[in-house]
Formats: sequence, C-alpha cells, structure tokens
Amino acid sequence: MTPTPLTERVEALDYLRGIALLGILIANMLHFHSPYAYMDPYSWYTIPSEQSMFHFIDVFIEASFYPLFAMLFGYGINMQYEKSVKQNTAFGPFMAKRMTVLLLFGVLHAVLIWSGDILVTYALMGFIMIAVVRIPKKWLLALSLLIYFVPSLLLYGLSVLMRSNSGSFMMDGFADTKQIELAISAYGNGTFGEIFAFRLNEFFMFEIIGLLTSGFIILPLIMMGAAFSKWKVIEKMYAHKGKLLVVLFVFLPVGLVLKNVPNWDGPKFENVLLVQSIFGGPVLTVGWAALFLLLFQVPFLKYITKPFATVGRMAFTTYIMQSVIATLIFYSYGAGLYGKVDIVTGTWLAIGIFAAQLIAAQVWLSKFRMGPLEALWRKLSYGKNFDNKEEKV
Repeated sequence: MTPTPLTERVEALDYLRGIALLGILIANMLHFHSPYAYMDPYSWYTIPSEQSMFHFIDVFIEASFYPLFAMLFGYGINMQYEKSVKQNTAFGPFMAKRMTVLLLFGVLHAVLIWSGDILVTYALMGFIMIAVVRIPKKWLLALSLLIYFVPSLLLYGLSVLMRSNSGSFMMDGFADTKQIELAISAYGNGTFGEIFAFRLNEFFMFEIIGLLTSGFIILPLIMMGAAFSKWKVIEKMYAHKGKLLVVLFVFLPVGLVLKNVPNWDGPKFENVLLVQSIFGGPVLTVGWAALFLLLFQVPFLKYITKPFATVGRMAFTTYIMQSVIATLIFYSYGAGLYGKVDIVTGTWLAIGIFAAQLIAAQVWLSKFRMGPLEALWRKLSYGKNFDNKEEKV
C-alpha cells in the first residue's frame, strides 16, 4: 500500500476532525487542571459563573465530540480498506502494523504525559476492525447500534429497578476525597517521579475500566463511522443537503433534551452516565456533524473555517501536543497550576491553546505535507522513508 496523496484527501473529513479536536480539548481540560474524575461536578461548582460554564460544557461538549472523533477514526479505516481492495493489496497485515505503532504511541503518551490517553483504546479496537470492516454497510450499522444500545439499555433498566427497590443508588453523587487529595499532591506539588507513579496508577485503573467498556462504547462508534464511510456520507454531502437538514432538526434537539435530563430530573447515576452521556452524547454528535457539514457547504463559511481542516490534517500531532502543553501548564514540573485554576479560566485556556494550534498548523503545513507525528507514524507503518516537504507550485 502507498500513502494517500494530498490531492485525494477529503477536506470535509479533516474539517470535522479539527472541530472534534477543539471539543475534546475543552472536555479534557477539566481533567488537565483539576481532579475532575474523582469529584461530583454537580455539587462541586458553587459559584454562578462556574456553574454556568459547567452546564455549557456538560450539555454541549462533554460526551459529544469524542464520539465524533471515534466515528471519523472508523471512517478512515474503511477508506483505507476500500483503497486496499482497489489496489489488490493485503489490508490485514498493513493495518495490524499501523495499529501496533498507534498502540505504542498511546502507551508512551499515557505513562509519560497524560493518563487520560485514548490512543491505546483506538488501537485495540482498530485490531478488531481489521475483521469487522469487511461486513456490508447495512449489517455493520445495525450491528454497531445493537452492540452500543442493548447493553446500555439493560444497565439503565437494572439501575432503575435497583432505585425503585431502595430509593437510591450507591453511585449517586460519587466523589473520592482521598483521590482528590492525592491527585493535587502529586500533580500540583510532586516530583516528576511522584507524578509518574500516580499517572501510571491512573493509567492502569482507567485502562481496566476502558477495556471493560470500550467494546460496548468505542468499538460500535468506530463501526458506525466505517458504515457511514461505506455510504460515502461525507463525500456525497453536497447531494444530500435535504437529508442532512432532516438529521439536524431531529438529532440536535433530541440530543440536547437527553443531555439536559440530569438538570431536570436530578444528577442520578443513570441520568448522568446513561441518559446524558451514553444515549444523549452520540445523538447530539450526529446532530452536530450534520450542522457542521451543512455549514461547510456555504462558500464563505468554508473559507473562514479552513484552519479547522488544516489542523485536522495533523490531528495526531495536535492531540498529543494538547497533552504536552496542558501538563506543562498545570503539573508541578511546569507552571504548577494544577488545582488552582477554575473551570472558566481553564475553558478559556483551552480555547487559547487551540487557537495557537490553528496558527501552528498553518505554518507547519505551509512547509510540510503532514504533521511530524503523522510523518513518523507513516514511516513506521509503511517501513520506508517519505519526503515530508511540501511541493512548491
């Protein structure tokens, strides 16, 4: 197999990746600057400005942009599969090598930079996709929906049943005070060795949970993206404006309603984890994707949002650099602001970091074909060197 030439890239795919990266950074920033994973945010934030910002992120951002990135990951895998079929090359060995390299990058990212890594999960699910991507599109989409929603609906029913019997649920308003203190002590004031040890412990803890759930959450999202790729949803978006409008006006409001349930019915376990995140998140994701694709078809808006497509071309580098920059700002071996920044400041910092990345991507890709990590990933995947310098016209 050979790399995809720049002229054959689907610009709207890069554009969606760029937007997803912004949403992911805003959501991840909560974890970068505070022990968010161990607190109950519905009771933690008491200042009105912080409550408003949390509500905005909780409804519009959280759990609605990582599904988009996962779907785009699946979209890309299917594009590579169809390319291998067209070129009559071996898809399995190549993709296995590519996912092995991604897995290595993910482990290094998790243990040396940030424990909230998602690349390990993507790589492991990517190995499964080597076989799954061959399923016909209708069956692939149906299977993905089955895998995603059936276990979640069963868990929701079990949670409701337990609540009806006891009047409460043990995970309601869960907060781990000890872990909050340990996280602040390590990341905010610890040595690099202490940070490494705490981060390694978090990685194993999160990875075990991730492995138990990713097969029912991340894998079906990747499968959905692969199915959409088989239908050429993005490539044919100009011919399907009407369908995109219908999707927009159905999925966006339904998604927002589901995402608001914890604010109306209380932050119960099943409302927060299941109704809001598992059900509402992907529904809103599809609504957002339809909106963004429609906006991309407006010439003026396509022009002014071109930087998102540029940063999306180097999504791998952008994602890793977000972790590097954020940890240097918040961890003790950098500016040491962990636990000292409120959610409003943290969100604006995320936007500022991404704005800088938009500029950096423009500068870098004016001289090179792809980001530095993309070039390294490609070299290791194909086993040969490629010229990364941009051709001058």
